[in-house]
Amino acid sequence: MITNRQKELLKKIVEEYIKTVKPVGSKSLCDELDCSSATIRNDMADLEDLGYLEKTHTSSGRIPSEKGYRYYVDELMKPKEMTGEEVLKLQTIFKNNKLILTDAITKSMEIISDMTSYTSIVLGKSSADNKLKKIEVIPISEFSLVAIIITDKGHVENKSINIGKNLSVEEIKKMVDLINSLLIGTPIDEVSEKLEFEIKPIIGNYIKQHEAIYNIFYDAFNEFTQKSNNYNVSVKTNMLSQPEFDDSEKMRKIIKKLNDEDLIHTVEETKDGINIYIGDESNIDSDVTMIKTKYNINGEEGTIAIIGPKRMEYDKVVSYLDYVKKKIERE
Repeated sequence: MITNRQKELLKKIVEEYIKTVKPVGSKSLCDELDCSSATIRNDMADLEDLGYLEKTHTSSGRIPSEKGYRYYVDELMKPKEMTGEEVLKLQTIFKNNKLILTDAITKSMEIISDMTSYTSIVLGKSSADNKLKKIEVIPISEFSLVAIIITDKGHVENKSINIGKNLSVEEIKKMVDLINSLLIGTPIDEVSEKLEFEIKPIIGNYIKQHEAIYNIFYDAFNEFTQKSNNYNVSVKTNMLSQPEFDDSEKMRKIIKKLNDEDLIHTVEETKDGINIYIGDESNIDSDVTMIKTKYNINGEEGTIAIIGPKRMEYDKVVSYLDYVKKKIERE
C-alpha cells in the first residue's frame, strides 16, 4: 500500500522530473511536503522497493519508473486547464471557414506539436485535392534514406529506400531537385503521370543512374496516391529535439519507426476515450509515450495522437487531445 504522503511525493517527483529532466533529491522537496529530508529519503526508498521510482548511477536523486508513470497517470494526474492563449490558437483553426474539417484537424495537431515539441500524428480520411508542396530526402545510413512527400494540405508520406552500393545519394538529390522545380503544385494523383510524360524523357540529361532512381520515385508517388485515397497520415516530428533523443542511434531507431509502413496499425486507436501507452506499450520505443484517441465524423473514424518522451507533460497533452476531439465531433 502507498500512503497518502508517498502518493504526494511520487506526484511531485514525476512532475519535477518532467520539468527539469534531472533526478529529484530529498532536500528539494522538504519545504513542499513539510517533512524532514530523512523522512522523504525513507519514503523514496519505499517507493523504489515498490518499483515506482528508480535510482540513477550519477545522482542520489530518483526518477520515475515506467510503473511510476503509470500510477501517476491512472491515480494522481489531473488534466491541466488550457490557457486562454492555447484555446485561442486552436479555436482560430476550427473557426476558419476556409478550411475543411480534415485540414483543420491536421492544422490543430501541428499547433499542438509546436506548443509541446512532441510529434503529432493524424490518421483519417484524406482530402481529395492535395497538391505536391515538396519532396525531401533524409539519409539514415550509408545505404538507406527516407523520402518524404509533403502536400499543400500538410499530409505527409514517408518511404524508406534502400539504395545499395550502386546508387548515389547525390544523384537521388538531383532527382529531388528536378521534381521540386518542375512538379510543385501538381495534384498528387497526377504526379505519376507527369513523371512518366514530363520527367522521364529528360531525366537522362541530368542523372546518370536515371532508370533506377526514376523507378524509386515513381513507385513512391504511386503508393502515396493509393494511400491518400483511404488514409491521411500527417506526421509533424518535433520530438527529436528532446534531450532523451540526442543519441544518434536512438534518433535513427525512432525515425525508422515513424516512417515504417506499419505506423498506421501502431497509431490506429480502437478504444473509446483518451488512452495513454507508456514505454514499451507504445510499440515504438521504451523511452516513448503515445497518447491517442479516436474520433468519429458521420460514421467515419480516425485517430489523433501525440508521441513524446516518457517524461511527457501528460496533464497538458490529455487536455489538448480532449479539446480537439470535442471540436472535431461537434463541428
